[in-house]
Amino acid sequence: MYDIVIIGAGVSGCAVAKELSKYQMRICVIEKETDICEGTSKANSGIVNAGFDPEPGKLCAKLNARGAEMLQQIAEDLDIPYKRNGTMVVCSNPDDLPMLKVLYDRGNTNGVRGLRILNREEAFQMEPNLADGVCGALLAPTGGIICPFTLTLAFAEVAALNGVEFRLGEAVTDIQKGEKGYRLTTSRGQLETKYVINAAGVYADLFHNMVSEDKIHIVPRKGEYCLMDKIPKDYLHHTIFPVPSVMGKGVIVSPTVHGNMLIGPTAVDVQDREDTSTTAEGLARVIKLSALSVKNIPYSTIITSFAGLRAHEDGDDFIIEEVPDAKGFIDVAGIKSPGLASSPMVALYVRDILSNLCELKEKKTYVTKRKGIVRFAELSVQEQKALIRDDPAYGRIVCRCEKVTEGEILDAIRRPLGAVTMDGIKRRTRAGMGRCQAGFCTPRVMEILSKELAVGREEIRKNRDGSVLIKGRNKENI
Repeated sequence: MYDIVIIGAGVSGCAVAKELSKYQMRICVIEKETDICEGTSKANSGIVNAGFDPEPGKLCAKLNARGAEMLQQIAEDLDIPYKRNGTMVVCSNPDDLPMLKVLYDRGNTNGVRGLRILNREEAFQMEPNLADGVCGALLAPTGGIICPFTLTLAFAEVAALNGVEFRLGEAVTDIQKGEKGYRLTTSRGQLETKYVINAAGVYADLFHNMVSEDKIHIVPRKGEYCLMDKIPKDYLHHTIFPVPSVMGKGVIVSPTVHGNMLIGPTAVDVQDREDTSTTAEGLARVIKLSALSVKNIPYSTIITSFAGLRAHEDGDDFIIEEVPDAKGFIDVAGIKSPGLASSPMVALYVRDILSNLCELKEKKTYVTKRKGIVRFAELSVQEQKALIRDDPAYGRIVCRCEKVTEGEILDAIRRPLGAVTMDGIKRRTRAGMGRCQAGFCTPRVMEILSKELAVGREEIRKNRDGSVLIKGRNKENI
């Protein structure tokens, strides 16, 4: 019998797991995919929204600004790439200028610090490469960019170090109310728990509706992105948003924390909860709309495109509560943007709900900080030499584009909740995220994974079950 079962190992589920790992409870996280951060969270823009967009009174407005403020210290404690680069909302149509004041007032109500409305000259002084049609902007200095993979993985690693069990590659298929809590049927059997925390992203409504007569409905909202190669440091500093629409914050143009440029997303409601395909039409729209905010975008340097699904609940707000007719079942549902920025506060909000249901006894000792994988390319020459002397594996470059070493890949496999797939290596180390998109490093990464996991290379997967890279041999006896 578990005390708590968390369904979903995205950023919300892992943030909750980390927070609750401080207490004397038997906790497990169940995730249908084979790794952490395989769903919505892996296709995140990495934007730390400051909190000026949500309408005051909504739960997401309550959690956003404070969560964004917390992430700076969290990034320091957990060794997560993060930069407070600031956000600009630019207006390209004079008729939309009043919307900047609306966002300014919302932000002040929501507790966002330092907001300013800029005229055209002030905006161009800060960002000379804004599109010529920009006529004004809202500046939010507390906006930031972060590595969404490392954030989610860091939450999970700390939770695991504090005793949380992660059951990966295990899908929940049914939930029934039992005498002492809930009985969950999974792809591997059954388990029982006193409390359930439903952080299942685009699937959260399915689990909620298994236990409640008051149904909720989530629509997957697909967003397509283009990622460009490294950009000059002085080309763009802030994250650039257009004035938002009813479908979301619009197509952003932003540097990433790793020095690339990201544009997107689109916003199209789909029915298939696994539809992360990109389309020519969607990517063309991203390119067209991004040009309204920033000029001379180097589209010729696009190295990849991708899509993700946001969990859009019909009420257009976060749902974080104990389900009224399912005691002990706590929803963390409808967590779309600004879910990443809000994740630390989502965890605290869930903790407070639980504190009213049971006694939370804090452990005498628990892990609060985490050291991430060494980023060899960011070290000084002296630091690199010292590291190689201690471990020669750091002297062997595997990914030339991102300068990722064998030592980093070994660490990614051997650390808590280590990588077991090619995508797992990529998210932890960036091997395969560079200009050639794994064209050079794939065979070597497969070789390292094969040796460390003691499996044949034909068993190495890209991500989920069935995604093997080697389907057979083209020559025998080789």
